[in-house]
Amino acid sequence: MSDCPTVQLSKNLRIHHPWVFGRLLEKPSERIPPGTIVDAMNPDGTFAGRGFYNARARIGLRVLTTDQSEVVDAAFFAARLGQAVAWRREQGLLQPRCGVRLVHAEGDGLSGLVVDLFDDVLAIQFFSAGMFRQREVIKAALLDLFPAARVYWFAEKRVQKQESFDCWEMEAPSNVVIEEHGVKFQVAVGSKHKTGFFADQRDNRRLLSELCAGKSVADLCCHSGGFALFAKVKGQASKVVGVDLDAEEALPTARANAALNGADIEFLAADVMDWLRDAAKSKTTYDVVILDPAKQTRSADKVDEALNDYYHMNRLAMPVVARGGILLSCSCSGLITEEQFLGVIKQAARDSGRQAQVFRLSGADTDHPFMAHVPEGRYLKAVWCRIT
Repeated sequence: MSDCPTVQLSKNLRIHHPWVFGRLLEKPSERIPPGTIVDAMNPDGTFAGRGFYNARARIGLRVLTTDQSEVVDAAFFAARLGQAVAWRREQGLLQPRCGVRLVHAEGDGLSGLVVDLFDDVLAIQFFSAGMFRQREVIKAALLDLFPAARVYWFAEKRVQKQESFDCWEMEAPSNVVIEEHGVKFQVAVGSKHKTGFFADQRDNRRLLSELCAGKSVADLCCHSGGFALFAKVKGQASKVVGVDLDAEEALPTARANAALNGADIEFLAADVMDWLRDAAKSKTTYDVVILDPAKQTRSADKVDEALNDYYHMNRLAMPVVARGGILLSCSCSGLITEEQFLGVIKQAARDSGRQAQVFRLSGADTDHPFMAHVPEGRYLKAVWCRIT
């Protein structure tokens, strides 16, 4: 029998999704601190699930198990983390100097937790008060798996406010260099860009490089230069330009990455929309254009606004792609479906007087799994088009 506090669901539910929103939970008679492990009970007295409760958050309950006999303790977290790492190991991703996502939140049955491994650094990101409360348990389990690792954990200020917890700033580890398919990257652990590197695009970077030999390439919203580096170093592109608005962190890292690989790449600080307008005015075109902007919405009520933003970016990008050239357009907004994003590409092509011949649809690499019953986990959509 569990000794967890109990919360009551407002109606009988068979929980299939790890998120139970606060409106479906009755207010407890006594205050339960944010992030407490609780048992959720149906009005008829049956067990519904066990997980992290947070009366102050939009997601009132993050379900960790629907098995009433499964205790959520240190052994539970060690087992889930061990299973997640074993999967990456089976995929051959745990190589020396690798950059790999070890834990992908709901995709690994650990809602509210992301862990990336960058060489010898474990970068832990908390998205829930519950996971933050378990930080020492999580750290101990990870260090059992990676005894020589350095640990850095953090949570975005926005998340801390939403979830009602305080995550003090740690000193970020320095001199972190990873290698991906022979291309070296400095990882800015502790930067404002998630855990410091976007491992989700690993396979897409490799695929892109196969299309770049002798071509001119524009990597837009280039961040630390991932696609640009692969285009030049692996793909042997003739000319590569990277554009990003972040001149304080992203572009200095991108330039350092180019130097690390001995690659001649021009990185420019500019608003991508303005850069595209200027390129169209001067009739400058590129054989390959990558458009990989930051997440455009975190809120369901702003999906239409986000779709409009994606439309305008792609509408401006189409004329900058040489006839017969390639556009790789990405969205990392989990609330936008692949169907919706394809609709954006279709409308942008039509309104720019071009045709978009889609030859590949892809997403995040295998270290970013998602559960079939949690479609939000498939956040990254990559549409590969030949523009004519």
